[in-house]
Amino acid sequence: MSQAIGSQAGPADAVREYDDVRRVVQLFLDGESQGDAAKLREASHPDARLFGSVGGTRYDMPMATFIELAEKEPGDTGNHRTRILSVQQAGDAAVAEAAEEGYWGSLSLIDYFQLARIEGTWKVVSKLFAHTGGDVPAST
Repeated sequence: MSQAIGSQAGPADAVREYDDVRRVVQLFLDGESQGDAAKLREASHPDARLFGSVGGTRYDMPMATFIELAEKEPGDTGNHRTRILSVQQAGDAAVAEAAEEGYWGSLSLIDYFQLARIEGTWKVVSKLFAHTGGDVPAST
């Protein structure tokens, strides 16, 4: 689902905006899945933050710290799947919702990405996630 709110953009612009936001979110999801710091850095603003908890452990941190964690322990250990569920965009602000299954083995998550278009480029400025199932492996 995509929605352009309060925009003078025509249908072609709305599709382009959706595609641009979706590409950045998918780049982020691929980066965390593969432990690819370059993809995560390309998708994220340098001051971005990540918030959430898994199994009672908080993971509120600067994006740079999350990137280091993702490099050491990529999300995909063999069966990780992601799907972007929705994108909403108004002007230079966007929100995307994504589902992840099989993160670090068996974790299921719902992710809420906030993005800002800065100097013409969409960047993730925060990720909030909710743990919806599965357990953290002992090594994480």
